[in-house]
Amino acid sequence: MLVSADELMAAGERPVLLDVRWALGDDRGREKYLAGHLPGAVFVDLESELADPPEPARGRHPLPSVQRLEAAARRWGIDADRPVVAYDDSGGLAAARAWWLLRWGGVHDVRLLDGGLSAWVRSGGGLGTGDVVPPPGDVVLTGGGMRVLDADTAAALPDRGGVLLDARAAERYRGEVEPVDPRAGHVPGATSAPTTGNLSGDGTFLPPAELAERFAALGVRPGADVGVYCGSGVTAAHEVTVLAAAGIEAALWPGSWSQWSADPDRPVSIGEERRS
Repeated sequence: MLVSADELMAAGERPVLLDVRWALGDDRGREKYLAGHLPGAVFVDLESELADPPEPARGRHPLPSVQRLEAAARRWGIDADRPVVAYDDSGGLAAARAWWLLRWGGVHDVRLLDGGLSAWVRSGGGLGTGDVVPPPGDVVLTGGGMRVLDADTAAALPDRGGVLLDARAAERYRGEVEPVDPRAGHVPGATSAPTTGNLSGDGTFLPPAELAERFAALGVRPGADVGVYCGSGVTAAHEVTVLAAAGIEAALWPGSWSQWSADPDRPVSIGEERRS
């Protein structure tokens, strides 16, 4: 699921490159893309192409339909037999949403650029400017390629011997701050596992052995049923990617905290969870 900048530069066949620059509260992704991107990369708008419009019952970034995702993927120039590499400038925290959705849609040869734009520049890669409009692709998506959880199934995991990981920042998990969603706190029984803890200082993934050790310390045992949520299913996709790199299969809860906290009948926990 990863490719290094050096490997990408040496690739004989240039893959479809997706620039997925996005951050919560920052709408300048396209502006940054136009100013400088990997040569040939196509800009992907996370808000409009990697999600349906927000609604309380489904969260801030509901999964798009297979049909909408397929139309977007064809606009990006994705063909049935051509590899895809997604990147951003935040350690893959946004690009992983594209990775997960395309895998969910049925595209198997899709990877993240480890370290993103910064790794490319550090390795001596040049940048292009302006917009890239590729010839339309012909990919056909089917859906169902990745495991998905609904709110009830995700919340029941801890009581059924599974693990529900909360990929948000620790202070949001504890309920000390909540910058965007209706209520602060976390789903009862969930374990705090901030996504940023999976990255090294240069924004690349930690080695698989270190990732496996980290998740073992968080209670993820071999064969465990693991689910992941975040604020709205974006950085949770990154944690699913990281878990896969560590050899652990995990399911994504797309609605995540934005869906849970919008329902006043759902219980909320504050502070740290006691773990046996």
